[in-house]
This record gives sequence, structure tokens and C-alpha cells, in this order.
Amino acid sequence: MNSTKEMSASKGRASYIGDRSKGVVDPGAVTSEIIIRHLSNTVHA
Repeated sequence: MNSTKEMSASKGRASYIGDRSKGVVDPGAVTSEIIIRHLSNTVHA
């Protein structure tokens, strides 16, 4: 997830700000990590 911080947005609304998106963690990556972590915890519970 943190690896997305140094990437420049190329799709979606964030692409409109170009390189200014660098330094911001992708909210989709954060959401995906949370969902996957909770699913994993549920399966292993």
C-alpha cells in the first residue's frame, strides 16, 4: 500500500492533478488492504 505513495496517478479523478498526486497514498489501495485483511482474519478465525 505505501508503495503507491510515490506513484503518479494516471487514471480517474486523481489523474487531473498529475505529479501533485505523488506523496499521497492511493485510497483504493488502503481500502483493498483493509478488506483483504478482514477477510483473511475471518477465514483464519
